[in-house]
Amino acid sequence: MENEMVLTDEGYNKLIDELDFLQNTKRREVAKRIKTAIEFGDISENSEYDDAKNEQAFIEGRISQINDALSKCRLIDSKEVTTDKVGVGCRVKIKDLETGDIEEYRLVGSVEADPENHKISNESPVGRAILGKTTDQVVKVATPVGVIDYLICGISK
Repeated sequence: MENEMVLTDEGYNKLIDELDFLQNTKRREVAKRIKTAIEFGDISENSEYDDAKNEQAFIEGRISQINDALSKCRLIDSKEVTTDKVGVGCRVKIKDLETGDIEEYRLVGSVEADPENHKISNESPVGRAILGKTTDQVVKVATPVGVIDYLICGISK
């Protein structure tokens, strides 16, 4: 499938929950705000109306993004995730061979990447480098500050 994205069970469920919230809660809230703002009369200089319409546009845009992502995604079943090599859905422990720092990441699809919470995309430089590799392999990752060598210390679910 062209432009196929991968999602873990967790990422899929998170998108479904967000879509449900936007469609069934936020849409209604914004519609009420718009109705209230219109009741004030002249909307040409009504900041409440403008703010609500802007939020409505944002919500509709996000709903469209989520629907697009869901239509293009391939779901990675957590039961199919193995620990013999790095794949989407795996937790991977890597060691920076220069500094000795050890980090643990979960490899996810780009839609659910969240580096602050140690979820890196399979399309990121580190993600691409470790994808398909096994424990005890060394990978090289090109970064803006140079090439970094990482040792894959462990793979888990």
